[in-house]
Amino acid sequence: MRYLVTGAAGFIGANVVKALRHIGTEVVGVDSINDYYDPSLKRSRLASLLTDPGVSFVEADLADPAATGALFANGAYDVVIHLAAQAGVRYSLENPGAYIASNIVGFQNLIDACRAQPPRHFVFASSSSVYGNSNRDWFSETDPTDTPVSLYAATKKSNEMVAHTYAHLYGLPATGLRFFTVYGPAGRPDMAYFGFTKAIFAGAPIQVFNHGNLERDFTYIDDIVSGVIKVAEAPPAGSEAPYRLLNLGNHQPVKLGDFIATLEALIGREANKVMVDMQPGDVYRTAANIDAARTLVGFEPATDLKTGLTHFVQWYRDYFKPE
Repeated sequence: MRYLVTGAAGFIGANVVKALRHIGTEVVGVDSINDYYDPSLKRSRLASLLTDPGVSFVEADLADPAATGALFANGAYDVVIHLAAQAGVRYSLENPGAYIASNIVGFQNLIDACRAQPPRHFVFASSSSVYGNSNRDWFSETDPTDTPVSLYAATKKSNEMVAHTYAHLYGLPATGLRFFTVYGPAGRPDMAYFGFTKAIFAGAPIQVFNHGNLERDFTYIDDIVSGVIKVAEAPPAGSEAPYRLLNLGNHQPVKLGDFIATLEALIGREANKVMVDMQPGDVYRTAANIDAARTLVGFEPATDLKTGLTHFVQWYRDYFKPE
């Protein structure tokens, strides 16, 4: 089996590559290694992968159609896992062009290359943000998602619609994965849990949005990776459109205040909390209904929040060596 993994230097991507190699899959990774956050962390993730002769890496921007086409010079892949994207909800308010280039143009270039040389399965990252400010107890794949509250969410919804169209028109088997707040060692520094940890160690203030009354379905990286691999190995079938959407989450929303309290206990220091109002683009709650993923591929998250944050804090101590 030969896989293409985009965003291979990213948090989820690097862990997916590692898991694929563990089961003996040949992997071609691609990443632009942009400077949205510290590129040295991305290169650190890559370094542990590139000692493996079964992994090859291309530094390229998928928004460049020539570079994207070159990835297919040696023929089609068995599976393409598309995890590359401009991440971050709040940053989409500051730099919308980055989201159009990466999440719209880059996605289109890649899916066109897959149309020309079809894989058995095109798996792509969507996001729980597509649900917007849903008032439902649990977010299900059949819920309406036509009221995004950030440009990031809008680009992910666009990806879902394009992939469905290509599945319908060209028979390209595609699965979109709606990830719910992924966290863990070597995670993204722009994520709240990472920033909270840095601030608590430094004694710096942290902004607690909506006065701590947000809820997130925090999902540990190992559980997400397990779900991605299981999905990749099981392409959808369908006479009209071989296409599906699946939630990958922990199915256990946690209040932001409780999340911070867990971090404080693990670090052994109290956070300097500054209560602030809701921020533009944020949503109040995310809560994954994972029944479909359970039924179709046996997805079952196994990591509770305290265990996951324990692993993260230990990694943070080892990597940054805070005082």
